This record gives sequence, structure tokens and C-alpha cells, in this order.
Amino acid sequence: MAQTQTVNVKQTKETKKKKVKQKKLKKVTPGWVILYIFMILLVAFTALPLIYMISTAFKPLDELFAFPPKFFVRRPTLQNFRDLLSSLSSSTVPFTRYIFNSLIVTVITVICTVMVSCMGAYGLVKHKPPGSQTLFNIIIAALMFSPHVTQIPRYMVVNKLGLINTYGALILPNIAVAYNFFLIKQFTEQFPDELLEAARIDGANEWVAFWNIVMPALTPAWSTLVVFSFVSSWNDYFSPLIFTTSQVMKTLPLALQTIAGGPATSSIGRAGAVAAATFLMTMPTVVIFTSMQSRVLETMTYSGIKG
Repeated sequence: MAQTQTVNVKQTKETKKKKVKQKKLKKVTPGWVILYIFMILLVAFTALPLIYMISTAFKPLDELFAFPPKFFVRRPTLQNFRDLLSSLSSSTVPFTRYIFNSLIVTVITVICTVMVSCMGAYGLVKHKPPGSQTLFNIIIAALMFSPHVTQIPRYMVVNKLGLINTYGALILPNIAVAYNFFLIKQFTEQFPDELLEAARIDGANEWVAFWNIVMPALTPAWSTLVVFSFVSSWNDYFSPLIFTTSQVMKTLPLALQTIAGGPATSSIGRAGAVAAATFLMTMPTVVIFTSMQSRVLETMTYSGIKG
């Protein structure tokens, strides 16, 4: 009897699997096939600039100046990266110093931006201190101003604090950004107050409730904020140009920008180094965006917050 029951169970499972497969096959219509083919072609078309950039970074000089230009590299080489290192490296400031400056500035800026925006939005929305609405109106008004408009007063404040040629000049002005605060605030408003009240009844203090309950629920918001903050900070060329005069404090974008217009080498010799520099500047942003994008989509799907 036991054997017959197991056989019956296996047969029912197999029949269920067959029915599921048949339903899936029925859903696949010619319209869906055409749609998927169109989407694949669209993705391939939008990826062409990125593929061309990667291919150009590994082209030798004869392929860089070939006419008509070739889309894909025929003979890959690392000579462009060697030229980049030799053009940027010196006895006083090695190339690794520029990478270190960019990494330290970007990582600290991203961490501080996420913490300040999340904690500020949580306090403003859930505790509603006196003048919270006025403060939020000021933040909304700050969104109307371009960052370039505030560069002069920002420089005056940084200079008054004595932060010129320091990491603080590159990090502190980029922590409290109006758009970042607005983004987190909109997500925090959708968080149910009942969960916080239940946590307080169970004995959780404000820090425990914020870190263990609010922050996981706000993962879609601060994951998006990590992407925006990383891209803007990593590619920031203007701030190091204004706030640093020492070669030691240069970041990677500012150092790489000197290649294209530097008088030390000819334009032909600089072409390969510029291609390698473009590759180095773009790939970290592509990697961070791709990795965080999957997490954002997953948390958007399974989060209890619905926008």
C-alpha cells in the first residue's frame, strides 16, 4: 500500500508539472515573442556606447586612428593603461594617490549622505519637531538652485573654516544635499506609524527602532541614494578644481582631465591614455549601478512599502 501511495504521489506531481508547463507554453504567444525580440534589440542598441568605450580602451594606436573606424578591437593591448600610468605618475604624486583620494572621498560622502538623509528624514517625519514644515519648505526651495549657483558662497564658507586642501572641503559640502533628503523623506512618509508604536511597546528605543525596522524598510530609497551619491561624487570634477590647489589632494577625475589638454605629450600619444582614462572613470559607476539596481528592484518588490 505504501508503495502504491508513493507512486500515486509521484504521478500527481508529474501531472501538475505538465499542466504548469502547458500553461506557460500557452502564454507564449507570437506577440510576446516579438516583444521580447524588440526589447533585446533595444537593450543591445543602448549598450553600444558602453561596448564601444570598452573596446576603444584596449585598441592599439593604429586601430584608434584607423579609417574607417573599427567598432570592435582586433588586437587588444594594455599599452593604453601603461601610457596612462606613465603620464600621471611622478616622483612626487603617484597614480595610486589619485585613486586613494577618489575612493576615500566617495566612500565617506556616500556613507555620511545616507546616514544624514535617513536620520534627518526620520526625525522630521515621525517626530515632527517645531518648525518642521518651515524647514521642509526651505529644503524644497533649495531644489530650485543649481549647484553651480552656490559655489561662491560654498567656497567662502569652506575658506573661512580653513578646509582648503583638505578632505573636509571635498566631503562636507556634499553630505547634506536637498534632493537626497527629499527622496528619503518621501519614502519615510509611507512607513506605517503602527510598526514604530509596536516596537516602542516591546521596549525598543529610538535607535533600535530606526536601525532595525526603519532602515531595512527604506532599502529601496537609500539604495537609490547610494547610486546617485556615488556617481556624483566619483565623477565630481568641479569641487577638487575649486577647493584644492595641491597636487597631493587631486582626485582621479581632475587628474585624468589633465591628460587630454596636457602639453607634455602629443595628441596622438594622448589618445590611448584618454581612452583608458574614460574606461577607468566609467566602469566603477556602471558596476555600482548594476549591483545596486538588482537590490533596488528586489526590495521594491518584496518591501512592505508600496509607492
